[in-house]
Amino acid sequence: MQENHTIVHVLQNLGNAMLVQADRHQLVALQFAAQGFSKLGRKYQEHAEEERGFAQQMFNRVLDLGGQLFLTEQEAADLPETPLEWLKEELEISRLGLKEILPIVQAAADDITTYDILKDYYKDEEEDLYWTEQQLDLIEAIGYQNWLTRQI
Repeated sequence: MQENHTIVHVLQNLGNAMLVQADRHQLVALQFAAQGFSKLGRKYQEHAEEERGFAQQMFNRVLDLGGQLFLTEQEAADLPETPLEWLKEELEISRLGLKEILPIVQAAADDITTYDILKDYYKDEEEDLYWTEQQLDLIEAIGYQNWLTRQI
């Protein structure tokens, strides 16, 4: 019973963290689209939808395990103003997040349903990390202004 309670607590916290990230991605998508960077706007809009989808899976699993849902309060946070600032911040958030999630995925190995949800989420976040690294490498190779032109 204690194990279920722990899993429910972890899923609840991760789900809420994903909602916060989804909101950040939604806002930055709007910001980038307004700045004329439609490709970036679409990318982060899709990412916000993915985050909400994973949060929904985790909340559904909480309910399957007999837990109760709760919503945590979000702290106010400023968004970076430029795509470059955003990518650098996103890279650090992704690196820290993956380090925190990996042991949670491993700890859920005895609960195959939870494990699969967390594993899929980890893979998605890892792909996002690689994409962000690639964009920063591309900026280094072709220059920031050339990269921005590709995001229109």
